[in-house]
Amino acid sequence: MRAFVFPGQGSQKVGMGAELAAASLAAREVFEEVDDALGQKLFQIMTQGPDDALTLTENAQPAIMAHAIAVLRVLEKEGGIQLADKADFVAGHSLGEYTALCAAGAFSLADTARLLKLRGQSMQAAVPVGEGAMCALLGADIDKATALAEAAAQGEVCTVANDNDPTQVVLSGHKGAIERAVALVKDHGIKRGVLLPVSAPFHCPLMQPAADAMAQALAATPPQAFRVPLFANVTAAIVTDPAQVQQLLVEQVTGRVRWRESAIAMKDAGVEAFVELGGKVLAPMITRSAGADLSVTSVITMADIEALAKDL
Repeated sequence: MRAFVFPGQGSQKVGMGAELAAASLAAREVFEEVDDALGQKLFQIMTQGPDDALTLTENAQPAIMAHAIAVLRVLEKEGGIQLADKADFVAGHSLGEYTALCAAGAFSLADTARLLKLRGQSMQAAVPVGEGAMCALLGADIDKATALAEAAAQGEVCTVANDNDPTQVVLSGHKGAIERAVALVKDHGIKRGVLLPVSAPFHCPLMQPAADAMAQALAATPPQAFRVPLFANVTAAIVTDPAQVQQLLVEQVTGRVRWRESAIAMKDAGVEAFVELGGKVLAPMITRSAGADLSVTSVITMADIEALAKDL
């Protein structure tokens, strides 16, 4: 059994998609459709920068999605491979969940781009700049990270945002609480705490205004039936019902990304091969979480796509 997975924020870099677009009409069509849907030259920002423009969450989110879908479209149109024929499940990390749903047919490409643009804008607007923060805990499992978050909170929000793998957990919340958490890592047997260069505290209760905005947006553009079951971020369980997906996407804005549990759950469901489209971020997390015996492939370049098409 095989799962196709899609990366989240942090996987963007200036130059992304340039090689694909030069080599493939199918890729160019994806980037053009996203630009048209958003009414902006997002592909120009992806390929030429500046870096600070691409890092803006309202640009990074649709850009990462567009890049992964371009890889998929090239695989489908030029490699003759259909996702629905080759994937038993899909999953994505945070914004990557929207990419996964687009790949599986729940949202059109244009709608996915618009939803992610709004998601980025809403998340940015939910908390004034400077009031929130996030940190990565390296050498921390979920129990240690949870204990640290509780100790650092002191009446403020400080919670687990991403349970990525057994060695990496991300905390999110008020800036003061997150800074206290970083200062306290050694007391909790954690190797390192690193403040993340993000513009807002994602996946914590401070994001409630963004969750409300996404509830409205998803009511107006609800997910349709999709061809491949999804492992959802907030439940680490299989979802096939569009109405349930709609609710989970709202909960995901403030909820924990349970990626470690999702990787284990997919393996337990019989998945032996994982294909990450558009990044090389999730692959190491999956092997650390669910076992080094799994087949994990990252697909970004034309050469990667051609090699995958031969293997599938």
